[in-house]
Amino acid sequence: MDIGIVGKPNVGKSTFFAAVTMAPAEIANYPFTTVDANIGVGYVRGKCPCTEYGMECKPNNSQCENGTRLIPVELIDVAGLVPDAWQGKGLGNKFLDDLRQASALIHIVDASGGTTADGTPCKVGTHDPLDDVGFLDREISYWLMSIIQKDWKRISRQSSLEGEKLERLLHERLTGLAITESQIARAIRKSGLEGQPDKWSEDELLSLCTRIREFGKPMIIAANKCDLAPEEFLNNLMSLEDAIVIPTSAEYELALRKAAKAGLIEYEMGSTSFGIPDKSRLTEAQLKGLEQIDKFFGTFGGTGVQKCLESGVFEMLDLIPVYPVEDEHKLTDKEGRVLPDVHLMPRGSSAKDLAYKIHTEIGDGFIRAIDARTKRVIGADHELKENDIITIVSRR
Repeated sequence: MDIGIVGKPNVGKSTFFAAVTMAPAEIANYPFTTVDANIGVGYVRGKCPCTEYGMECKPNNSQCENGTRLIPVELIDVAGLVPDAWQGKGLGNKFLDDLRQASALIHIVDASGGTTADGTPCKVGTHDPLDDVGFLDREISYWLMSIIQKDWKRISRQSSLEGEKLERLLHERLTGLAITESQIARAIRKSGLEGQPDKWSEDELLSLCTRIREFGKPMIIAANKCDLAPEEFLNNLMSLEDAIVIPTSAEYELALRKAAKAGLIEYEMGSTSFGIPDKSRLTEAQLKGLEQIDKFFGTFGGTGVQKCLESGVFEMLDLIPVYPVEDEHKLTDKEGRVLPDVHLMPRGSSAKDLAYKIHTEIGDGFIRAIDARTKRVIGADHELKENDIITIVSRR
């Protein structure tokens, strides 16, 4: 499960990526700074069950800090998208290819209106960020349509004349794009298209592709540089219907994370405040900068960066943390580690789905599962809940 960081050039994508992952990424004030995709790991936060049991956990695939489990999520910072990228303009082909495995997207928008459609810097307030929201959605929709159109005659004929399920045929065509058959089925229902597919117009097919993007690659809008944004621009973005829009300052988040790493301030990712243990260690310029960030916090309640990531994972993708253990009494794995692993599972997943998430052979050999809290045996179809601790009994 990957999260793609997308947007036109020069809106702060690489800064956002660096702030979330603390991984190095080239950051500069000109288009196409990012040519090859940057890949890194960010973390979403969950309450670790170790606090519930009063135990000291020993995480294996994640981290635990004072009872907060930091669950890793892979992020992809791709090359900037420009109008007509789906036709190969700019670095469009590479951009779209890098997005194939992304399960959800964080669209970084320059809320200040300080960059033109192609990412060239301009005077703040001279470019409407609403144009950027619509253009990126269109580009991805056209990209999906270009893939489908290559085989649309066969697909539409088989669906219309032979009665084969359209969602299955489209899923076969979109293999490798991390879009499920069920997501395509939802898109078909939501599109409201009627009649036989072989009679649909190009506009109707594009409408369907827009819905496939909506369900297959859901998107959060990060209204970045909102500290510079004209009030009208920010209000218009926040008023968008059917969209999650989060005021964001990736630059402030990166500054705070770097200062905390250097021991100059006390700050944890996603916090709504920070502390300065010793002001004498900071220069006058640094103190002034922190005053600006503190004022920003008073208005927006944080930088918004961590909120974007967690909204993408927990709201858009609707994932829940589940903890598999081998010993339901001691909450350990075979090496004696307490609560070693946590997996993000789609809400509605079953115990058997968790078994397959752990390993294919464990899923194939599934016998039963045990709820470690109640010690009750649960079946393959038992629906998992958030923060469940589960033991899988398997033949393998």
